Amino acid sequence: QVQLVESGGGSVQAGGSLRLSCAASGRTFSSSTYFMGWVGWFRQAPGKERECVAAIRWSSGRTYYADSVKGRFTISRDNAKNMVYLQMNSLKPEDTAVYYCAAALSLVDAPKTPRVYDYWGQGTQVTVSS
Repeated sequence: QVQLVESGGGSVQAGGSLRLSCAASGRTFSSSTYFMGWVGWFRQAPGKERECVAAIRWSSGRTYYADSVKGRFTISRDNAKNMVYLQMNSLKPEDTAVYYCAAALSLVDAPKTPRVYDYWGQGTQVTVSS
């Protein structure tokens, strides 16, 4: 079993920055024979579908970014600490959402697809005011 816990959300003015963290416990990201797939950050705003904003392929380090966040968000990982981070810069009001960390066991190469992911955190709220 795996538990994912997000932290780092909060309220910030437009143009500001936040850094989200995702901590894994139980079977961890560093259990490379267990986790080979994507670890992603999703967000969901009220009335909208959950969307993947960034993901990192644990086995290779390959990354994916949604067009809406390219150049502003950066996903990174710390293998030793079993952590994944999302650095969010130049935040906009439209970035306001609950942000979720998710991890996929399979090697399916579809980082944007929520059903690929097996484990989800509880979410952390990010609010960007204009």
